[in-house]
Amino acid sequence: MHTIAMSAPHWGPAAGFWPIFPLAWGLLWVAVIALAVTGFRKGWWGPRRAAAATPGAPTEPTATAERILAERYARGEMTDDEYFEKMSVLRGGAA
Repeated sequence: MHTIAMSAPHWGPAAGFWPIFPLAWGLLWVAVIALAVTGFRKGWWGPRRAAAATPGAPTEPTATAERILAERYARGEMTDDEYFEKMSVLRGGAA
């Protein structure tokens, strides 16, 4: 057994692969750091910047409906009374 161990190169026939394992660990850490940086920049985790990231995005559920009503009112498709009535309904007031 001793003769076989001494005749083999260092740790056996797979000894030529020793540089691959440190490179694999290095690439793994590079990938983890790249994923963390990408995730932080895109907002997957970290401080939430939802409103700042998309400036034109509505912050309330009814913001899109209010914008559509304002556009229709500006085009003259509804009267003042209709506009204010629909806006009060959207904002939770009594019609």
